[in-house]
This record gives sequence, C-alpha cells and structure tokens, in this order.
Amino acid sequence: MLAILLCCWIAGGGKAVAQRKNGANPRALKQAEQKWAAKRKETLKNMEKVMGPLPDRSGLPVPVAIVRDSLSTPKFDRYTIHLQSFPGEIVPALLYVPKHRPAGAKTPAVLALHGTGDLGKHLLDSATARPNRAHATELAHRGYVVLAPDYPSFGDLKQHNFEKDRFQSGTMQAIFNHMRCLDYLQSRPDVDPGQLGVLGHSLGGHNAMFLGAFDERVKIVVASCGWTLFHYYNAGAEVTKKHGGPLGPWAQDRYMPLVKTQYGLDPDKMPFDFDDVIEAIAPRYFFSNSPVNDSNFNLEGIKKGIENVKAAYRELGVPQNLEVHYPEAGHDFPVEIREMAYRKLDSLLKK
Repeated sequence: MLAILLCCWIAGGGKAVAQRKNGANPRALKQAEQKWAAKRKETLKNMEKVMGPLPDRSGLPVPVAIVRDSLSTPKFDRYTIHLQSFPGEIVPALLYVPKHRPAGAKTPAVLALHGTGDLGKHLLDSATARPNRAHATELAHRGYVVLAPDYPSFGDLKQHNFEKDRFQSGTMQAIFNHMRCLDYLQSRPDVDPGQLGVLGHSLGGHNAMFLGAFDERVKIVVASCGWTLFHYYNAGAEVTKKHGGPLGPWAQDRYMPLVKTQYGLDPDKMPFDFDDVIEAIAPRYFFSNSPVNDSNFNLEGIKKGIENVKAAYRELGVPQNLEVHYPEAGHDFPVEIREMAYRKLDSLLKK
C-alpha cells in the first residue's frame, strides 16, 4: 500500500486563473508576473548555456506526418509516423487518435515522453511496455490524442550520430523535436490547440520539464521520477565511477556534454538547476511523482527544490498549481499516483 504525501491541496483546475486574478492584489500580481517572467527569461538563457541554443522555428512549415503503419482498436487508432521536423530530420512517433468522437469535435492532446530504453516510443505502448509504463495507451483510452516520439539514440533513432547533427546536445535536440511535435498537434483539425499537456517518466520526466520551461503552450507538466537538485543527484557508485563523477551521466552525448567539458561535472558551476526549471513553468501546473526510494533522484534534493519554488507559485497566486507526491516506491510511476495525474490532466484539459 502506498503512503502518499501531498505538498499541496489542489483546487479545481478550471478555476485556477479566475482565483489568481480575483484573489490577489492586482498590483502585487502584476509585479509578481513581471518578476517571474524576467527570471524565466534568465533561466532559459542559462539552460541554453548548458544545452546549446534553441534553433529558431519561425518560418518552418507545419511538420508533415508520413504514416508508416497503423493499428485499429475498439477505442483508438494507432499510427506509426515520421514527422518531418526540419529539412533532413525526422521524429519517429506513435500517434493515437481516439474513436467515437462527435463530428467536428476537438480533442485535447498529450505529448507522452518515454524513459531510457532501446524500444523508445514503444516503451509507452501496452503491447511492449513494462508494468506502470503504458502511459500513451492509457491516455488514448481516456480520449486524448497522444503523440509519443522517439528520443535521439532510442527507438527508430537508435543509430543517431550526435557528432553529425546540428545541436550542441541531445537534450536541446529533444526540446526542438518536442516543440515541433506540438506544432504538429496544433495543426491537426481534431486537436484543440489550446489544450496541450506533456507527461513523462524518468528520461521523459525531465524532458517534460525542459519542454514546459521553453514552451508556454503546455498547460500542465507531469514529471515522474525525472529530477532532483544537481547537488543531490547520485545514480550509485558504479555509474558515478563509469562517468567520472556524480553528474557524469548528465554529460553523455545523448544528454548535455557541456556539463563535463564546460562545467567540469561541478554542480556549483552549473548555470541552472531543476528548481529554476519549475519556476520557469510557473504559473502553469506542475505535477511531480517523486518516490521515496528512487535510486536516481534523491528525495532530499526534491523536497528542497519544492520548498525553493513555492514562492513563485504563491506570489503568482496559484499555490495549488504545484503538486508533488512521495509514494513508497522505487523508480516507478505507481498506478494510484498515475491515476491522480490523469485526473488532473482531465480537469485542466477537458473543458
């Protein structure tokens, strides 16, 4: 049985904006919005110092989806697609489209981001997923249009050559790809372009956070087992030795090599941390599943990070938009917490 602790009690998602506008002093709220907007701008610049610059998307056409395969189920159709995100670049993905919708109805959409594993996007599909990982299929059953892309070096991008791409990090390439995924979702006639969320576990957890920080189209970020403050990150003695230090895993080619080459694996030298990322998401909704026995993401660092970001949500008038759960579990997304996340997505996106 899970022992569940909440860092906050949640108000109705649909009332959040009204509560923020009506319950706060307008002058103080405006000052807070200006303060945190400036902080967000600074944080994004600092993230780019580690990840490399975010390429400009202006002028790019809407990504074209090439259907490679399809599967029909009673509740949804699943398509294997390639998105042409940039000349010479593709984003392989699974696209889930719900059935039995009213004619002309627009549906909220969720970008589902997978964890580490050779199967990539298929880690999120019920046909191939491990227990508690079939997030894409589960969201499709709840009536969402779901897009689950491959992260560079996994799935159909397993042979990706980081030395030959145009990005300074795999992390920034993923952010760009995920923003192009949102471009595609917004272009679909069956998607409500204003009702977008992102959900991810592990690798997908911190990539959901990074996308939420850079792209304000995301109304809710659900991150499972995806973060702790850099000073507290420890993947274990063997992994630390293999990669040259506690932050070594973050410096792999597929993530952020500058963590090592520019910042010497030293958390004191890192220009940003995960509390900064969450503040950049505010006032939008942030939901964190942070198990107490996660071997990668230290609980103390998570709790400290949450304490650090409470001021942003409080000053912006939406303390209820910061939610974290600490289940008695390892590196997992337990069904009870997952159901809470899905219900929160429903309350914010299904209007």
